[in-house]
Amino acid sequence: MELQAMAFSKLLSFVIFLLCLLQIAALAQPSAAPSPAPANDGSMLDLGIAYALMFVALFVTYIIHPVDTFPFNLF
Repeated sequence: MELQAMAFSKLLSFVIFLLCLLQIAALAQPSAAPSPAPANDGSMLDLGIAYALMFVALFVTYIIHPVDTFPFNLF
């Protein structure tokens, strides 16, 4: 009886050891890849706003500027 108890104890210890190894292996798995960086960080929007404001400034400059000072006779 003593031999069976010792064999069972060794088998149980071995199974627990294997389960611990499996747990460690499961924890060692790399985590999911992080989400990718945003494709548009807002710089294109800023650039579009800057171009629109420059166009408005240019348009306002030519509207406010007297036409008769323009060297060519367009009108």
